[in-house]
Amino acid sequence: MKAARRLFAAAATAAALMLAGSAGWAAEKPREPESRDWSFSGMFGKYDRAELQRGYLVYKEVCAACHSVEQLAFRNLREIGFSEEEATAIASEFTVRDGPDDSGEYYDREALLSDHLPEPYENENEARAANNGAFPPDLSLIVRSRRGGPDFLYALLAGYEDPPDGLELADGMSYNPYFTGTQIAMPPPLFEDMVEYADGTAASVEQMSSDVAAFLYWAAVPELEDRNRLGLQVMIFLALLTVLFYFVKRRVWRDVH
Repeated sequence: MKAARRLFAAAATAAALMLAGSAGWAAEKPREPESRDWSFSGMFGKYDRAELQRGYLVYKEVCAACHSVEQLAFRNLREIGFSEEEATAIASEFTVRDGPDDSGEYYDREALLSDHLPEPYENENEARAANNGAFPPDLSLIVRSRRGGPDFLYALLAGYEDPPDGLELADGMSYNPYFTGTQIAMPPPLFEDMVEYADGTAASVEQMSSDVAAFLYWAAVPELEDRNRLGLQVMIFLALLTVLFYFVKRRVWRDVH
């Protein structure tokens, strides 16, 4: 229910931004994102753990300043290739509010694996005040809420451009041809070499956009590999059952001419 409210708030924010700017420009039709060859595409798709870990780094270093992923707990990071010790060390970098204690007071403590990744703001009003009235949506399910999913998110992050001649941007807006209305309240979030990848991968805008889009798709669809594995097992079972039925049919009807 809380995630649904977050998605509704995100949609309402986008609609409000479009309406607010409609008096200043004629809204353009957004550009259609190109389809990319993701490792998790198709019925045999699997997540690339190295890609997901790079994506988490981009989220932590860049996106987490404004956006939450409240559906994720630190323990979930073990599913993308971090060991329990590594996930525990990552959690220890954060503090969370807990309590009340025996005196009825709330206190801050070091995060544990069981804790969810902390939100950047105490409440929605604080988030809007820090972002010129726009509400940064929770990213846990953002990929599933947009047509095109990770393709759209990649194109959005890597697709900021200078506005075309004759288009005057509203105050505080940036031009992005992939966003509905082409004007977006979020300024370009990624720049070359913003992060340093442990595996030596060059941190280009395109690479970071791809990595964080994959990470957020995993956050929205963590069951993908189990679902694909089960689907393959069902297909194999049905194929064997079909062969079995064929031979049973031949045996039952072999004396009928």
